[in-house]
Amino acid sequence: MHESVPLIEKYERNGWPSLDRPDLKPPSGWSLPLLAGVHRVRNHSLSPDGEQVAFIWDRDDLSEIYTVPSAGGWPKRISFERSPTLYWDDEIPRWSPDGQWLAFTTQDHVHIVPRVGGLPLKVTDFTSAASSPVWMPDSHGLIVSVERYEADQLVLTDREGHWPRALTDDKNGDAWDARPSPDGKYVAYVLRHFADLNRTDIRIIDLHSGAAYMVAGQAKEFNHSPRWSPDGSTLAFLSQRSDFFEIWLVQFDGSHLRQLSHFGYDGIELEWSPDGMNLACTVNRGGRIELDMIPAAGGAATTLHGGAGIHTRPNWSPTGSPAGDFITFEYESPTCPPDLYRLTLDSGKVVQLTETRPPALEALHLVLPEPITYPSTDGLEIPAFLFQPQKPNGAAIVYPHGGPASQYAFDWDILTQYLVAKGYTLLAPNYRGSTGYGRPFERLNHNAWGIGDTQDCLSAARYLRSQPGIDPQRLAIAGGSYGGYMTICCLSRDPEYLYACGVAKYGDANLISSWAQSTRELRLYTERFLGHPAGNRQAYLDGSPLNQVENVRKPVLILHGLKDLNVPPEASEEWTAALRQHNKAFEYKTYAIEPHGFLRRENMLDVWRRIERFLDWYLLPPASG
Repeated sequence: MHESVPLIEKYERNGWPSLDRPDLKPPSGWSLPLLAGVHRVRNHSLSPDGEQVAFIWDRDDLSEIYTVPSAGGWPKRISFERSPTLYWDDEIPRWSPDGQWLAFTTQDHVHIVPRVGGLPLKVTDFTSAASSPVWMPDSHGLIVSVERYEADQLVLTDREGHWPRALTDDKNGDAWDARPSPDGKYVAYVLRHFADLNRTDIRIIDLHSGAAYMVAGQAKEFNHSPRWSPDGSTLAFLSQRSDFFEIWLVQFDGSHLRQLSHFGYDGIELEWSPDGMNLACTVNRGGRIELDMIPAAGGAATTLHGGAGIHTRPNWSPTGSPAGDFITFEYESPTCPPDLYRLTLDSGKVVQLTETRPPALEALHLVLPEPITYPSTDGLEIPAFLFQPQKPNGAAIVYPHGGPASQYAFDWDILTQYLVAKGYTLLAPNYRGSTGYGRPFERLNHNAWGIGDTQDCLSAARYLRSQPGIDPQRLAIAGGSYGGYMTICCLSRDPEYLYACGVAKYGDANLISSWAQSTRELRLYTERFLGHPAGNRQAYLDGSPLNQVENVRKPVLILHGLKDLNVPPEASEEWTAALRQHNKAFEYKTYAIEPHGFLRRENMLDVWRRIERFLDWYLLPPASG
């Protein structure tokens, strides 16, 4: 936030505000406090002996570390002052190889805590901020990430927090995802090049000599997730060189590069089995992220656990585990909130380790979306997820995801379930630029934000208008981040005025000013798609709907947190100032301590109430209609 533009929490409006509908009540069995009562379990890691699982639990306006026995049992709290953190932007607590310590980041510093108990100890006092701890094989050394030369660098410290040794010292790129070799002689990592933001390489540091060399990488190609085989001879990693992220193998000296998987879909994560014979991996099959196993020697993958849901973070039990060979993983679906599970490999039996679903949710009908496609204005088929309510009310909502390098999939989205229970039909489009459909589709909006993707979201409204039972005059568009930007684009760039209203959560309207006010990482994220504004100014201007604010004719609800480091809150200030200048109808609410998303219960409830009231006011007919 810029001192020259002081921002305070406020509510403003131009025009008559949306009001509560006295004739409308929550769906039977539903309430907004129920939505806030479903707490997310996430980001787990299995202890080296296979007996304990560390995880993060978002609850009580905190994101604390807990442990639970892998055989099931009562969770124990490990940390005590981790502020609420966006689940897609947090880290994983890391066990030391001997299983006696946990390392994690809190309050911008790395802390460790002994397994036997005790208060977390900060070990990165040598710098202003540090993150992403990774243990060395001796359970004493710790690799952490710091910022230097306006780049992410890797340094080596230890449990006592001694002055670190620099492992990377490169002004030309970011060093990420450090992975020590099993013998502790080498560290594999990912290098993101500033000169080519659509390129990441797999590199290795020789800790004895300090020399670093590349084992995988080429122009405009992403490689990530290096993982050492148990014997240290081979690195597995994910590469997009075949248009989808497939698993590749390479010797640690860079020789014998070969493609292992041929999914024809994106691989997401991978983990070696303790004997080095197989890899567990998650694979994105049309928004179904399934848990697979593939032989390291080559051959077809086997799906261990699939279906219309999201599997993440497979962790393999150690060889000789008393409980047998098993994999722990996280799972969620449109009808199942996120929880931890254990899959026994020989029997295929799955045991749930945590339970976040409150009993009040058990009796409610939750909707599984239907994957569909529809044509955009240029004929491109756009994949989407269609939620059909049991009792349609004739109104519909288009719900573009954030990103844009992201995807709406079969994940848990309880607000969507609530809106569908109210009778709204909901369509979540994966507009051009979305991930999960191959590199050509993903890069269709490079140098063209707000152009083809806006047409994809307008075509979503045309698709809904063609569906039986949908009133063409009662369509809304609502989204957050890039989805909020899509909302603003559609309201500003639609001569047909297909939408009756819009909800923009922390969205952009002026790409140049938002770029200038963003953090370093978010500026680079934008430049990955559009280049630097000094060299590609026209793309930034063409992508800025602020320049068409006079065309807005429908009311918009704008919501933004003032601690947002992804989309600066000044973006919504600039947008509402333009709306006010042109006498457009809007409501605008800011939240003093919220980041890029709404994390605290009181604020989440306020956001949901405003969204519900706004949609009910502008979309629903009288109850007797």
